Amino acid sequence: MTDPATALHAARRRRDLAAGAEETCDVLVVGGGITGVGAALDAASRGLRVTLIEAEDLAFGTSRFSSKLVHGGLRYLATGDVATANESALERHLLMTVIAPHLIRPLPQLLPFAAGVTLRQRSAGSMGMAMGDALRLRARTPRRVLPPPRLVGPREAQRLFPALRRRDLRGGVLGFDGQLVDDAALVVAVARTAAGRGARILTRVRAEELHDGGATVVDTLTGERLELRARAVVNATGVWAGTLDDSIRVRPSRGTHLVLDADDLGRPTAALTVPREGSISRYVFALPQRHGRVIVGLTDEDAPGPVPRVAAPTEPEIASLLATLNRLLATPLTRDHVRGAFAGLRPLVDNGAASSADVSRRHLVHISPGGFVSVLGGKLTTYRRMAEDAVDLALRHRGIDAPPSSTAALRLVEDTGARWGAPDDTSDPPALSRAAVEFAVRCEGALTADDVLERRSRLALVAADAERARPTVERIVAETLADLD
Repeated sequence: MTDPATALHAARRRRDLAAGAEETCDVLVVGGGITGVGAALDAASRGLRVTLIEAEDLAFGTSRFSSKLVHGGLRYLATGDVATANESALERHLLMTVIAPHLIRPLPQLLPFAAGVTLRQRSAGSMGMAMGDALRLRARTPRRVLPPPRLVGPREAQRLFPALRRRDLRGGVLGFDGQLVDDAALVVAVARTAAGRGARILTRVRAEELHDGGATVVDTLTGERLELRARAVVNATGVWAGTLDDSIRVRPSRGTHLVLDADDLGRPTAALTVPREGSISRYVFALPQRHGRVIVGLTDEDAPGPVPRVAAPTEPEIASLLATLNRLLATPLTRDHVRGAFAGLRPLVDNGAASSADVSRRHLVHISPGGFVSVLGGKLTTYRRMAEDAVDLALRHRGIDAPPSSTAALRLVEDTGARWGAPDDTSDPPALSRAAVEFAVRCEGALTADDVLERRSRLALVAADAERARPTVERIVAETLADLD
């Protein structure tokens, strides 16, 4: 049963926008990705009056283009960033045990001992998984939630990932991490939980200018220009943060993924971890998803220049991912096997490193010359801590009294994402039911067919799937919106 207080829809948006233009809220959050909705929930859970604005739709940017992992920071250990690894393991623990266990499952990850993986890479990977398990223990994550790593023989390795080349396969090491049902579903769940605490969640409202007392915004549905007043402002716009705060240097890094049919890989039940040639800290992952898909990623490429509305994968990146994966497969995959591809831009803080892969994943929270707080960097796994730090700084800077953050013990709404299948559902992509589309419009803030196809159901990860469903979805969205008027 859906709590009406958590339901996001067009009629509520209109009411909340009109009320927001008449009042002064305590905290105005700009950006509807995972960090922005996390900040809105953090502030609302302290009893503050909160408004969030997003120029497009919830999870429109980087937050929907992740690897969908809630990970414990293994890569950070490899680069010596123990603090970030510890923070990631703790936040993963909270997500999997308290905040969103209904949206996450333990994902087995296999590092095979095969001809394409050097002895140095096998040793480093095995040691890394052992160190990662030490972080799990330190975070007090139970074994029933995340089992410890273990060695497996050739037969089990082949069972877990049937497409592996049998020749020279000597088994491997099996570790475990968290996998989201869907990253966009997490964003929507956080936003709805914030709405249940009284936050105004306003999509299609674009910030033109921020200042210490609010923002000048445009309702992109009507073209109306408004002034939203606030005691404190948080800029959580990710790779677009520098367009509103010219005191920070954002270094976008493009992460590309491929979408494959699980049948082409033998319907694996574990993720495959493939070290990049010559590296002990960079990997390509083949990650089983719901509904008969596997995503393969990811790249880490500098993306200078103007930030695009939606990032696009490049053909060299697609070829590189396929080549790395094919090193371990019995039957190499070709470009024709790729059903879809997507890319997201990481909002990294520029530290002058030669490569974006060397830029720290620590997040930055700072006060801009305009008197508002900007937050960027970090990872999806650590969104809650980023949000807490941003709200803490905004309240201190503006002298606003409020209780400390309570989001570490706050469970998210539980009826988001289940309509699209359980985390371990391996059935083929379903046809969207009328009830599923109506729920997206009535409860999850979807205003268009694209919102449903691209960010609620994720059918658009394979364009052909989305186009088959589009006429029906467009009709149901229109009928549901008319009924809400």
